[in-house]
Amino acid sequence: MDYPVGNGGVTDAPATPRAPRLLDEVRRTLRVKHYSLRTEQAYVAWVRRFILANGKRHPRELGPAEVEAFLSGLATQGNVAAATQNQALSALLYLYREVLGTELPWLDRVVRAKRPRRVPTVLAREEAARLLAAMEGRPWLIGSLLYGTGLRLMEGLRLRVKDVDFARNEIVVRDGKGGKDRRTMLPRSLVEPLQREVERVRVLHAQDRVAGADGVWLPHALARKYPRAKFELGWCWLFPAAKLSRDPRGGAVRRHHLDDAVFARALKTACARAGIVKPVSAHTLRHSFATHLIEAGYDIRTVQELLGHKDVATTQVYTHVLNRGGLGVRSPLD
Repeated sequence: MDYPVGNGGVTDAPATPRAPRLLDEVRRTLRVKHYSLRTEQAYVAWVRRFILANGKRHPRELGPAEVEAFLSGLATQGNVAAATQNQALSALLYLYREVLGTELPWLDRVVRAKRPRRVPTVLAREEAARLLAAMEGRPWLIGSLLYGTGLRLMEGLRLRVKDVDFARNEIVVRDGKGGKDRRTMLPRSLVEPLQREVERVRVLHAQDRVAGADGVWLPHALARKYPRAKFELGWCWLFPAAKLSRDPRGGAVRRHHLDDAVFARALKTACARAGIVKPVSAHTLRHSFATHLIEAGYDIRTVQELLGHKDVATTQVYTHVLNRGGLGVRSPLD
């Protein structure tokens, strides 16, 4: 299944190094282009699935009929969402263009599934307060941070100690969606809890140094440019994991940030305790943040900047979920 790339794995002499396998080459190019680990895992899984669906034939032997049949099968037999189908297409586009170096005109004609336009789930202010009251400890702090700043879940979990500026009451989001940095407010009510969290990180950081852990993970080439930075407190995750773990990309033993599944479980439990029947996820807190700011009269451009949206049209969806019903129109019955 992991096909050799290039000459089919045939070598002229036993001493010649084996050509990299196809899936290994996919991983290598993704890392060179600084794709996230989750994107890497998703793309590799789709390429593997595509190969298996076609009898383990090499992708060079396949064409538009096989790609279209694979994508159609996802929708008709797998009943997957449009976003999932588009992710599979993106993985195959990457495989052919970036890994195999093949420009295939027919790939441009493959139609992406149209994503349905959904109105986001939003909590009322009272529901948000009830939900947070049903949480405690670090899950409460993370949930309060998401609702109070509009951060995406992974943006919150990937905060470093140095990204929280207590003097200026602001948080810097590094390498957010689209590789963009931005600033957002630091809620005053979270200053003391976050300062206590920093002190907790300081203790863990000292323990990890004594234990000989390899230091925190640094993005891109920073680890080579600043070899001591990975041992500095400022680069430590603001919400570190409870245990050390092995880095899947390099094998180093270090402390990663808290797993998003930990917060997801705590959020689900809190929803049950608070009696909230709406489908609530971490992103619901971000939706609620934006909606409540617009309800309070803040300019939509300001909300756009805080959320990190590239286009204001993305932010305008929150004008459709204000607490006066559809499109904010007052019913004649009222």
